[in-house]
Amino acid sequence: MSELTNNQPDAAPADVIAANVAAVRGRIASACERAGRDAAEVRLLPVSKTHPVEALVAAHAAGIDRFGENRVQELVAKAELLDPALGIEFALIGPLQSNKAGRAVEWVAEFQALDSLKLAANLDRRLQALGRSLDVLVEVNTSGESTKFGLAPDDVLSFAAELGAFDSLNVRGLMTIAIPSPDHKQVAACFEMLRGLRDRLRDDQVAGSDWPELSMGMSGDFELAIEHGATCVRVGTAIFGGRPPVAG
Repeated sequence: MSELTNNQPDAAPADVIAANVAAVRGRIASACERAGRDAAEVRLLPVSKTHPVEALVAAHAAGIDRFGENRVQELVAKAELLDPALGIEFALIGPLQSNKAGRAVEWVAEFQALDSLKLAANLDRRLQALGRSLDVLVEVNTSGESTKFGLAPDDVLSFAAELGAFDSLNVRGLMTIAIPSPDHKQVAACFEMLRGLRDRLRDDQVAGSDWPELSMGMSGDFELAIEHGATCVRVGTAIFGGRPPVAG
């Protein structure tokens, strides 16, 4: 359980987390109304990384069943502490090393950061051995930042075309992290790029998927993402509060 012994903050009070979940849902509904969309089209994925299991339990009581985590070790440590009867699931939204794939396929309901055919093959092989499948999203680096993971936009179509070979991977859509900028036009350009790629994949019926998911938007920009077509928003701070500083 080492992933949960260091630098773990105390959970915010359950009533605060419940109020935050309700507030974020209200903001999602308002953004959908502005965009002429049905709020039911947008799912909220709370990002629980670095927050204790008590915070997840509180959010679950407010109606959340799936949480986003960045690291397999922390995800598994939390899953092992939770009562299976709660039915809580996890989405891995951070990069996955090949040597962690075995643990991931045992615990993860959804993987939103696929950007390697080698990893896709590794996951597919392990999933077939378990007799299960996994929903996956392809991560795209729409901002062009060298510090970001994900495929270059120009590589997405050819990469996606190869995914049909992996029967255990349910290709659901695309994910991105927009550029962190106060300039809404720059941020919106990232979201528009992802939607444009999704539309091309859908039009060409690539990998036998209709690419329904666009996972984009976080605490600081999820309303803008919704206005540009997001179907999944990954919200952490606005629900659980700030994260502790990284030591060292």
